[in-house]
Amino acid sequence: MTANAPSPGADDPLGLGGVVPPTVTAFDATGDVDPAATAAHARFVVDNGADGVFPLGTNGEFATLTAAERRRVVETVAEAVEAPVIAGVGHPSTRGAVAHAEHAERVGADGVVVVTPYYYPVDGRAAVDHYRAVADAVDLPVYVYHIPGRTGNELSLATLERLAAVDGVAGVKDSSKDVPWLAQAVDRAPGLTFLAGSDSLLFAGLEVGCAGVVSAVADVFPGLVADLYGAYDAGDESQARELQSTVFDVRSALKRGPYMAGVKTALSLRDPGFDVGGLRAPLRTMDETDRAALEADLAELGLL
Repeated sequence: MTANAPSPGADDPLGLGGVVPPTVTAFDATGDVDPAATAAHARFVVDNGADGVFPLGTNGEFATLTAAERRRVVETVAEAVEAPVIAGVGHPSTRGAVAHAEHAERVGADGVVVVTPYYYPVDGRAAVDHYRAVADAVDLPVYVYHIPGRTGNELSLATLERLAAVDGVAGVKDSSKDVPWLAQAVDRAPGLTFLAGSDSLLFAGLEVGCAGVVSAVADVFPGLVADLYGAYDAGDESQARELQSTVFDVRSALKRGPYMAGVKTALSLRDPGFDVGGLRAPLRTMDETDRAALEADLAELGLL
């Protein structure tokens, strides 16, 4: 039960809210998935304030993994934590998304996150049919993952309203960074749970009605983001704004160097550090210059 933070939607049986980091997929020295380190990271964020975990999101590098590796990650994380696990099961094809969702249900995930189909353009009718097929295939809440900058497919507000009427669709993780779209979506689909999907908009997302946040910063500093959410829920918006300012600085630091390399590098800089390996090619890790600059930034913020 929240005090001042928005409540989850009535159509969401999980009542998902709070801080839900998109946990990393760890790789060993040979570049293979490291289940033990992947599980350790999921436990780390939960032990330090996260309310749930989202394996196989963007930071989980799902698009670089084989189908078997994706299944292994979901199995690993579902076994590792007691908190709600909402597993990423997105795929360019409906058949692929359904297969991943069915597997997630079999191995104990609590919900599934389905990114909009990508590569091929998908209109509103096709999007609704896609999500209905996934929702019909599993007895788990389905969360729509809206990130048009990566998928090339944007959901109109009219399509969102149609998705909200699909039995089994429970919420939306919005990473569009389009605050007017998000505010109107919350208004038009009050039964859904909304999750703010950008660290640049954690406070703003709560302000417009998001029940929770999916934060890459929380992959490294879950306590910082949990404190932001906690301050907001306690009615201390001034403190929540200050912590959002710190999150802005951390986010900027993590964006140094190659795309998405900051999170895994920052994890290795923590004390104690996490050895979660590098990124799966064609993504690449930070070089020593970027690593040193990131370390200096985080030290200046008092986080190391």
